[in-house]
This record gives sequence, structure tokens and C-alpha cells, in this order.
Amino acid sequence: MFGLFKKKSELEKLQETYKSLLDKSYKMSHSNRAEADRLMAEAEVIAKKIESLKKN
Repeated sequence: MFGLFKKKSELEKLQETYKSLLDKSYKMSHSNRAEADRLMAEAEVIAKKIESLKKN
């Protein structure tokens, strides 16, 4: 209730995007391997951004 209007930090947003891309990649791997690989590459870029934010 108290966190209802709390804005998410950039790290939280990136983590949600990363998880979403991994889920989509897994689902696409059953039907379209090239698209799954593209989504996985995007997820890796976001993972690097997350790591750089955690270091700072």
C-alpha cells in the first residue's frame, strides 16, 4: 500500500526487462531459433548494463 506510487529505479526496470527477454527467448526457442537467439543477445546486453550499475 505504501509503495503504491513508488517509482522503480533504473536497476529494477532493467531487471524486469532482462527477465522478460529471457522468458520470450525460451518460448521462441521452440518455434523460431533465430528470433530466440536475437532475444538472448538483447538480454545479454541488458545483463551487462545491470552489472555496470551494480558496480557503481
